[in-house]
Amino acid sequence: MISNQPQLTQFYTWKNYRCAYEIRQPDRTPGDRQIPLLLIHPIGVGLSRQFWQRFCLTWYREGNQNSLYNPDLLGCGESEMPRVACYPEDWANQMQYFIENIVRQPVIIVVQGALFPVAIYCTQKCPELIKGLVLAGPPAWTLMKTPASLQQQKIIWNLLASPLGWGFFRYARRRQFLQSFSVRQLFDRPEDVDTEWLETLKIGSDTMASRHAVFSFLAGFWREDFQEAIAAISQPTLAVFGNKASSISRPGKTETPDRRLESYLEHFPNIQGCKIVGRNVLPYESPQEFVRVVSEFVKTL
Repeated sequence: MISNQPQLTQFYTWKNYRCAYEIRQPDRTPGDRQIPLLLIHPIGVGLSRQFWQRFCLTWYREGNQNSLYNPDLLGCGESEMPRVACYPEDWANQMQYFIENIVRQPVIIVVQGALFPVAIYCTQKCPELIKGLVLAGPPAWTLMKTPASLQQQKIIWNLLASPLGWGFFRYARRRQFLQSFSVRQLFDRPEDVDTEWLETLKIGSDTMASRHAVFSFLAGFWREDFQEAIAAISQPTLAVFGNKASSISRPGKTETPDRRLESYLEHFPNIQGCKIVGRNVLPYESPQEFVRVVSEFVKTL
């Protein structure tokens, strides 16, 4: 029997911050140690490790046996929410500690969207502990090679850290806004923006302190020129794009799904890629198809 129910939320301390995670593990015979998956959730209003729940249920329903480690990044979910600017390297440091002290064995990183830079830094910090990468709807290639202006980042962060940012976050966590944004920017089919999705975002954004991680993302701290770092990634990588993939940022809006896939295949030394039905949140909107392609890739490692 597969035990696909999450354990109670567990906690660890990293840099004096209390951080949350959960583990899903199948029942299996001793010694059957398949490579575990480390899930890195996206950053956004109300987003946390809960983003992966539909994927986790589908993963075991389809007969897969790998353990799933599902942490909340600093500033999100049930992890502590300090009033600090978080950069991808900060979250990568957190994940390095998590792998070394909680998982304690090599992992396959499955990362959603624009949190891909966190995975890049992980391959630099602890390459021997990363067996492979799965990129779920990664950003347009244009964004991965074009750094944001440091001055612009500072201006946006300072603006959002002001009372104006407080008001913006209160507005952005309204159900009407979350539904409209999800339909316009994230999902292929409006009907997939369901009650489960909206309630998860509402609960995740009830704590106003969660805005600091969101503002770090909106300030563009994840925008760097990653071309050289990507060329150095030796781990097998799977890039999965939606057949209706789009970009929120202006520089990536003209990049078609086909061109985005081609660009990733051109610039990674050890990559395979595919398109599945969906847009930008594939583990949630197309969980069965996403699990299928990830499972096939994982079995090759």
